[in-house]
Order: sequence, then structure tokens, then C-alpha cells
Amino acid sequence: MKQLWAPWRMSYILSKKPKECFFCKASKERRDMENYVLYRGKKCFIILNAFPYNNGHLMIAPYNHIEDIEKLSNEELIEMMNLLKFSIKLLNKTLKPHGFNIGFNLGKIAGAGERHIHMHIVPRWMGDTNFMPIIANTKVISDSLKHTYQELTKNLKYVT
Repeated sequence: MKQLWAPWRMSYILSKKPKECFFCKASKERRDMENYVLYRGKKCFIILNAFPYNNGHLMIAPYNHIEDIEKLSNEELIEMMNLLKFSIKLLNKTLKPHGFNIGFNLGKIAGAGERHIHMHIVPRWMGDTNFMPIIANTKVISDSLKHTYQELTKNLKYVT
């Protein structure tokens, strides 16, 4: 069995969390660049993960603060899937990954600490893991969030 180690995430896990849900905050504010909101749909939006597993790690969340997948409306579910396709096209155009990890964390024990349902899209490349997380307890993210955001927003017009 293979194991995925992500020790660089410990600083986020142990950090003091704000009271307000960051998905709700980002969706209400109109500071998309500062919050890394890439795209706003009618029911859901796409946001860059500020604590990524890899460059271009995106999340799709509904505007409504919903914890349980069973409580999502059909419109929210359909838009999430459409935004997933849109995200993959955008990431393929911009970052050219070799594959993706896509999924939901359902329930606090599964890592859904925000209690606001969201989908993760993590681009993957052949050889994107190396010795750094094991030897140096460090994950190398090779591009800044700001630059990744800028590159992705440049290509939005090509996939809409």
C-alpha cells in the first residue's frame, strides 16, 4: 500500500482558524484577487487553495454554507460538475498536468474542517513528489499563489 505524506500541512492544521468560514467570506467579498477566487458561477465558485498540495490546487464550493452533500440542490450539484470540467480544461491549458486527484472531504474526521462542502482538484505531474518532504519536512511548491492565479486568470477566456 502506498502512503501519501503531507507534513507541510501541519502548520495549517495547527494554526488558529478564524471564526468565519473562509469560503463564505471569499464568496461575499468582492476581492477576488486577494482571496484567489478564479471564477464565479450562479450557484458555486472556484477558488485557489491557499495551502496547496501542488501548484494549481483548486476548490469548488457552493455559495451556500452547506455541510452535507445530501443537502446540495440539483442545481448546485450540476454546477459543481460543470465547474469541475471547466477547471480541468483551465488547468490543462495553463499548467499541463499529467493527471488529477479529485475529491470531497465529507465530515470533520475526513478533513472537512470548514463544514462548507467543497471539491478539491489537485493537478499531478510525473515525479511531482521527491525527497524534500521526507528528508527536510518540506514540500516544494514551485510557483507562488499570486503568479499561479495570474496565469490561470489569463487563460479563463480560452475555456469559457
